[in-house]
Amino acid sequence: MDKTKLLLQKLIAKGMTLATAESCTGGLLGKKITDLSGSSAAYLGGVISYCNDVKQRILDVSEEDLDAFGAVSEPTAWQMAEGVRKLLGANLGVGITGIAGPNSDETNKPVGLVFIGVSNGQTILVREYHFLGDRAAVREHACAEAVDLLLGLVGK
Repeated sequence: MDKTKLLLQKLIAKGMTLATAESCTGGLLGKKITDLSGSSAAYLGGVISYCNDVKQRILDVSEEDLDAFGAVSEPTAWQMAEGVRKLLGANLGVGITGIAGPNSDETNKPVGLVFIGVSNGQTILVREYHFLGDRAAVREHACAEAVDLLLGLVGK
């Protein structure tokens, strides 16, 4: 079974809701979820926070952390996850930030570097990934790993 569908089924079965904050994936995870019939029972919505100003103003990502660590970092990922969870009133939030390519950003962090954070309000997990492939592949890998992290947080 498709893992995104499994995630949706588990969320619905447990009466849980999800909100997404996406940067490098540009809404791809939200699309994958809303492609599934019945997603409105668990998916509240998302924020595509491609620029730092949106990360700060809408998702409450710390300006100090953005200055110190950059948009593609562990602190940004967890703050995006927690920020969107609070903003939309969801049980779970996920934040995805990274460099999909084909070029790096002004920080010279490598293409394929992605941080994914998930939060349920009590537990926040962040993982660092180094994906290979073109822009589309990096985005697909990031979505797949985000679903896996969320499945782990939702539990059995």
